[in-house]
Amino acid sequence: MTGLIDSARRVLLVHAHPDDETLATGALIADLVARGVEVHVVTATRGERGELMPGVVDVEPGSEAFVAHREGELAKALSHLGVRHHCFLGMPPARDRAHRTSRRYRDSGMRWIREGLAGPAKDAPADAFTIVPLTEPVADLAAYVEATAPDVLVSYDAGGGYGHPDHVRTHEVTREVARAHGIPVIEVIPPDREVDGDAAAIEWTDGSTHLATVQAALRAHATQVRVDGTDVVHVGGQREPIVTRIGLRHRGADVADV
Repeated sequence: MTGLIDSARRVLLVHAHPDDETLATGALIADLVARGVEVHVVTATRGERGELMPGVVDVEPGSEAFVAHREGELAKALSHLGVRHHCFLGMPPARDRAHRTSRRYRDSGMRWIREGLAGPAKDAPADAFTIVPLTEPVADLAAYVEATAPDVLVSYDAGGGYGHPDHVRTHEVTREVARAHGIPVIEVIPPDREVDGDAAAIEWTDGSTHLATVQAALRAHATQVRVDGTDVVHVGGQREPIVTRIGLRHRGADVADV
């Protein structure tokens, strides 16, 4: 798909919530799997603060039943994409051995600052992913990296794609682990979004041959999105084309954020 990861045999994608893996990188994942690459996905939170598409399922958003449903949706989506290796951050093997118990990092929530740009919610819980000290999720992701030895890490850019605080924190965690372990990082750049840093360094990939696979994976996330042809409609009503053109930027293991 791109010269940045052509030589990788094991790739770890780090995402913030269930559905992000498909919305942002579904076509990339499908292509990697088709080429025989061993794909791992770590999800930081369970999307507890996500809204609910009307009429999909009779559960209360934020409830344990809602969380369990989103976990099931993620498992189905990953199956459609061909991913066999998944873990939630804070759960073994993505849990630092110094801790005897598992940790659930909760969705921090967000608010819209303007169209297309999110910012922090005013009521993030104490155990939210963005509130917990950075060192703990870094140690947890490092544990997964040490257990699986990926050739490259893939996650968001410093702006988190569209500013969601959990996406930004996911970037920070991934960068710290990459620096500590000397592993290159590839940042995912959404189409038609503002880009921090050197836009010329982005390689744009065409994953349109995997559209049907991505559509099937998106349909698994029925509490959050609806597929309408080549568009995806979000729970808030926002409509956008299904992402098959993905920008990838190699940042190296020792490049500071812009």
